[in-house]
Amino acid sequence: MGWLSKLFRKRVPTGFGEHAVMISFEYGSNDDAPIAALGEQLRAVIGEKGLGEYDGHEVAEDGSDGTFFLYGPDAERLLEAVRPLLQANGALSHLTAHLRYGEAGRNAPESVFDLT
Repeated sequence: MGWLSKLFRKRVPTGFGEHAVMISFEYGSNDDAPIAALGEQLRAVIGEKGLGEYDGHEVAEDGSDGTFFLYGPDAERLLEAVRPLLQANGALSHLTAHLRYGEAGRNAPESVFDLT
């Protein structure tokens, strides 16, 4: 059981298909290189642990904010794996994790967590 389930004493729903974790953040720079480098670190951690996939990121044209996209069979485990990297990155602020426990468009349950 992941730390989110322990925290809220609930069982993560299953049977809804692939889970998703979308990490939104504030950035404040037009330099995409640090975000791309962090994305590669996220990809490595997720791949090494066999948790799913890192599907890239989006950053606003003005560099003000962005989102990382992660997919796999267990949203909680994905978040647990990448949370330390995200929180250690001093360039990001107002980190928010949007967890979807199933495929989009199938009324899958969702949770939102402030990571800052």
